[in-house]
Amino acid sequence: MKNSVVKILFLSSLFIFAVSCVSKKKVIPKPPEVIIAKAEPLDDKYGYDSEVQKKWVDSVYNKLTFDERIGQLFMIAAYSNKDSIHVNKIEKLIRDNKVGGIIFFQGGPVRQAILTNRYQAKSRLPLLIANDAEWGLSMRLDSTYRYPWNMTLGAIRDSKLIEKVGIQMGEQSKRMGIHFNFAPVLDINTNPKNPVIGFRSFGENKENVTESASAFIKGYQSVGLLATGKHFPGHGDTDVDSHLALPTVSFSKERFNEVEFYPYKKLFNEGLASVMVAHLNVPSLEPRENSPSSVSYNIVTDILKLQLQFKGLIFTDALNMKGASNFKKPGEIDLEAFLAGNDILLCPENVPLAEEKICMAYEDGLISEERLAYSVKKILKYKFKVGLNNYTPVSIPNLYNEINTPANDALQYQLFENAITVLKNKNEILPIRKLENNKIAYVKLGDDTNSSFVATLKKYTEITEVSDQNIDSLNVKLKDFNTVIVSFHKSDRAWKKQEFSETELLWLQEIAKKNIVILDVFAKPYSLLTIPTFDEIEGVVMSYQNSDIAQVVSAELIFGAIDAKGKLPVSINANFKVNDGLVTEKLNRLGFTVPENVGMNSVTLAQIDYFANLAINKKMAPGVQVLVARKGKVIYQKSFGYHTYENKVKVVNSDIYDVASLTKILATLPNVMQQYDQQKINMETTLGTMLPIFNNSDKQDIHFKELLSHYARFQAWIPFYEGTLDRSQKPSEKYYRKVADSQFSKKVADSLFIRNDYHDTIMKKIINSKLIPKKEYKYSDFTFIILKDYLERVTGKKLDVLVQENFYGSLGMNYTTYNPLNKFNKYIIAPTENDTYFRHQILQGYVHDMEAAMEGGVGGHAGIFSNTMDIAKIMQMYLQKGNYGNQKYFSENTFSDFNTCYFCAEGNRRGIGFDKPQKAGTPGPTCSCASLTSFGHTGFTGTMTWADPEAEIVYVFLSNRTFPGTNATNTLSKEHIREDIQRVIYDAIVK
Repeated sequence: MKNSVVKILFLSSLFIFAVSCVSKKKVIPKPPEVIIAKAEPLDDKYGYDSEVQKKWVDSVYNKLTFDERIGQLFMIAAYSNKDSIHVNKIEKLIRDNKVGGIIFFQGGPVRQAILTNRYQAKSRLPLLIANDAEWGLSMRLDSTYRYPWNMTLGAIRDSKLIEKVGIQMGEQSKRMGIHFNFAPVLDINTNPKNPVIGFRSFGENKENVTESASAFIKGYQSVGLLATGKHFPGHGDTDVDSHLALPTVSFSKERFNEVEFYPYKKLFNEGLASVMVAHLNVPSLEPRENSPSSVSYNIVTDILKLQLQFKGLIFTDALNMKGASNFKKPGEIDLEAFLAGNDILLCPENVPLAEEKICMAYEDGLISEERLAYSVKKILKYKFKVGLNNYTPVSIPNLYNEINTPANDALQYQLFENAITVLKNKNEILPIRKLENNKIAYVKLGDDTNSSFVATLKKYTEITEVSDQNIDSLNVKLKDFNTVIVSFHKSDRAWKKQEFSETELLWLQEIAKKNIVILDVFAKPYSLLTIPTFDEIEGVVMSYQNSDIAQVVSAELIFGAIDAKGKLPVSINANFKVNDGLVTEKLNRLGFTVPENVGMNSVTLAQIDYFANLAINKKMAPGVQVLVARKGKVIYQKSFGYHTYENKVKVVNSDIYDVASLTKILATLPNVMQQYDQQKINMETTLGTMLPIFNNSDKQDIHFKELLSHYARFQAWIPFYEGTLDRSQKPSEKYYRKVADSQFSKKVADSLFIRNDYHDTIMKKIINSKLIPKKEYKYSDFTFIILKDYLERVTGKKLDVLVQENFYGSLGMNYTTYNPLNKFNKYIIAPTENDTYFRHQILQGYVHDMEAAMEGGVGGHAGIFSNTMDIAKIMQMYLQKGNYGNQKYFSENTFSDFNTCYFCAEGNRRGIGFDKPQKAGTPGPTCSCASLTSFGHTGFTGTMTWADPEAEIVYVFLSNRTFPGTNATNTLSKEHIREDIQRVIYDAIVK
């Protein structure tokens, strides 16, 4: 032991103790006044924050017994998932050995909080409570939130976001009664094979590690708690786990000073509260062979305290780790650590023995009163800083909810949006732009879950999952695809191996040879080390972790809902260098997040569930889908109920519904808008000009603007189907056949085909129909039946083909179609009605509207089947005034012209094709909260979609309220369920 360890030598003639150290009662020795006078002033050592703090520390210290002073040096390990034997053991150490702190490990949040209160009640002086929670409480506790690893955060270049991580983790720790977190890791991970640090480090670049750690510390300590930098002097280039043995770090002093000490020097000046000293063998800093750094006076005192001028608390790493316990026996290792200059001895194996050893060293003069006071008073100072001078127990009620708030997911989305890194982007394959002719396959590698990734990919376009037991057979299946997305998924749990297997490497190589490949890796960056070359892989995305949010955000990036911002925090051989990271283009497609990220409140928005379930429970509809998007992000998408009241098939988000009159603005109107945008029609174009068959009728001079504003004096509708029934009210053989032929090829329902020319009869009936006497607002299906005829005449294409080519393909509306049975299994289609008056069968996949059915399922006013996600895409396109996915469908001026109420002064609220909010005091489709610039439509089957440019909201509600029959009272409408949900949406807006 160096002489400098012994600051004060006691005279052997002085009476030191009234009884021996092993006795239960001890008398505090009083060193000679002359020795105290020579000592360095304590104020300079402790750096008290205030006179009040100093007085409290001095007062408490003077009241402590010798036992209690020594006890303050120990922080013992406790668990909240163990039995009463463990709890009693902890209580005994608190009662008998006066320990000053507890570090909690595994357990649960409520159980830990209860034990915290119990243990605090047993201690005369409040305990310092710590945890080792580098990625949040969930590193140790179940039912708590898991933040990204440091290496993931190291990919982020927005330090404010990392500061937010510190704040949130700090607030959660504070709510749990925790004062110290042994985080962040300050190790510069320059060794990819490091078995114990790795992803726990912010990376291999000292500046990035320092900046990231600084942001975290600033956030964590801003809530009044204390962070701990670790593992001094530097654990980043080791190949041995110090939990199992003593690693050796062979760097020179110069290297340590330049690299490993870099973050410490910077962060000491910024107020880092404490440092944890590692168990490392560092020959250049400690000459004793195989001596752990944690017990090295040279490292702890000469370097950390004197050279680097650190004034904060110094913790040993856990003394029960093999890196320390193999060096000295319990008790002896604790004494060595204290003599080296540490303040708090973490996780001692034998507290009574360690206290006895320290006490005997005190008797022998190896430890002076000043040295003991130095650490104990420093500990008391930090107890004051965290508020233990006014200790209050942890409040148990609502604890779980208060540490698991929506803000957690909100930040998690932001973190991955800024972390996920594009490492290769040959020919700008990312983001995927053209959807209409791009056949995309998906292949999974790895043994962990991928459901959120695949589900999100499928929300953008059609994705075909391909698998096989044989690589050659797999490549045969892939040959017809344009793009193959390969994702690699490994467990997000910390210590799981994350390397590609040899088989997976071979498969990746073979797939890449024969296909255009985007590789997305949901594992730590070092998993890429085993890939020999990336030459034949067009796109490489590093998503870092396999959490659900990482999967969602990565899928967003692939399709351009977000742009790539992340930078690689470590090097991957010669393939990718630290700080590599390409920027990708952001396409204005819908993305996904939580309400808080778009200025809305999750708790308020959750009230949608109540109204949706109310509709189900009161049998207003068997099933319901609801989607809400704001500011280009889907924030709520849920399904409720079943396909029928038999409660056999649950509704899921991908199921499709007959959307009835939403067809008007989902299929016919956007094509009409393109005609208008191309100046083929204008607001004054007459019906006779658009469709010459109306010439010489009383309808020929109806203007386009009147036609689409439901201001053309049309009747509401005509029951066209009634004229095709026989005397028994069944489909007449004159008009229908059970088997299709060349003259009867339009399918109306199962085993029912109508004459191909009956459309002409329908148009003649509209031409000959009487106009209502008064020019007033009158909603009519005739408008869009007419517009379908117009579009098919001028384009030479059927409406179902036209809308697919012009909109659905490029928008990625792959679940939206006429006649869905031609594309989908009927079991994903909610049945619409048990038709007992026309087709006499259950309609599942056949349009409910009779006229649209008589058109072979393709109507201008009805016939579309879709789900909420697809409808949201085209509504977002409208909200973006004709642009989606950075593709222009029509001009902003065209949209503005169509979203104008031209006859509001005459009491007609309608826009051009769009429905608009009702005027005050009149009934209408919306809650009174929607702005006048909002627009949308409702449908007879119990559907609604609405968009509000001012609030930047898209709302979609789908149901099959007409099942099993349409004769029942429309309680969904009478009870204002759709409007009440819309009101909840607006109530949820906070900014």
